[in-house]
Amino acid sequence: MEEEEAAELRNPFPSPPSHYNNYTSQNLKLLALLKERVGDQNGDLGTVDQHEILSDQTDVPSWSLAQLEKPRVDWILEEGHYKVFGDTWFVKETIPSLAELGGHQLYPADPSIDRRPALLAILRSMLVTYSSLTDTMLAPPPPPSASAAPEWQRHVEWITILAQNLMAAANDLRPVQARGNLELVMQQQLKLRREETKNIHSQCDALEARLLELRSSAHEMAASAADQESIVKPSGAEVPTSAIDVSLEDMLRWAEEVT
Repeated sequence: MEEEEAAELRNPFPSPPSHYNNYTSQNLKLLALLKERVGDQNGDLGTVDQHEILSDQTDVPSWSLAQLEKPRVDWILEEGHYKVFGDTWFVKETIPSLAELGGHQLYPADPSIDRRPALLAILRSMLVTYSSLTDTMLAPPPPPSASAAPEWQRHVEWITILAQNLMAAANDLRPVQARGNLELVMQQQLKLRREETKNIHSQCDALEARLLELRSSAHEMAASAADQESIVKPSGAEVPTSAIDVSLEDMLRWAEEVT
């Protein structure tokens, strides 16, 4: 039975726990009645004799009715973790250190301490151990009667520990790396928006300059037309009805429409 439950927990899509069948209406009523009768005594449901307290009831299960109670949230918050389908989940998501995972941590656990000297020492130790490992591979094998572990095995175990420390230290820098990448992306977006804003301002300046040129040319055309009209038109002469009366405002409006 235990092997089947362990295999079910390893399933990517495990079934609900088998004790969900215990949550029947009858059992929940018995639990409420048990809590009501034990509540005055301030006793723990897991320690009381439920068969004696519920002797006047039928179908009292052999297992403890305390299993039907909801999980204690205050206990979960106090312990900081809970288990679901055999996996441990932390209330506050944190990256566990190598020491918390049961490994041999060789660098300082406090992130405020500079880890570079320790990591450099780990790297040098790995290079020296790898050189020693190549030397031991050239040595003759120990006799069959030797009880001590071969020297190359000790070097391999130490290299494994050093590699675990390097990988754990790199994983600790993941939040710093993500923060740096986010800052770089935001800086690039800010630079791009500043360039786009600068291009828009330059285009607006060019349009304003073009409008000023058109306005000045319209003023010049209106002034020259007025001068020619005053020169050509005799005094007391009537203006032909086919002539078009163009004012200064019409010229300015035409210039703005063209631009």
